[in-house]
Amino acid sequence: MKRLDLTQEKTLFVTANRIPVNPDFAEAFEARFANQAGLMDAMSGFVANHVLRPATPETPYIVLTYWESREHFDAWVNSDAFKLSHSQSGSLPREAYTGRNQLEMFEVVTSSES
Repeated sequence: MKRLDLTQEKTLFVTANRIPVNPDFAEAFEARFANQAGLMDAMSGFVANHVLRPATPETPYIVLTYWESREHFDAWVNSDAFKLSHSQSGSLPREAYTGRNQLEMFEVVTSSES
């Protein structure tokens, strides 16, 4: 796995998309992300993408994306690659989700790595 470089001097822009998934559909949800790998990777300013599986069924999945800037993230959201990757959102039935997703945006203030 590529190591996330958090030592750069510029501030990274991070999104956290919290997605509540019915545990019966967890495998299909994860497969959807695995099958889309690469669409985001080719975008300018893309740093990393992590899909976090919840440790408990009542906790949502979290999809973290790291970008060099907010502008790079906005370019992704307005790209054809974004439209293509999200056109498959309806590939899972409505009951696969136990609520609405929540998108949060952050700037990295400080970080450490081993």
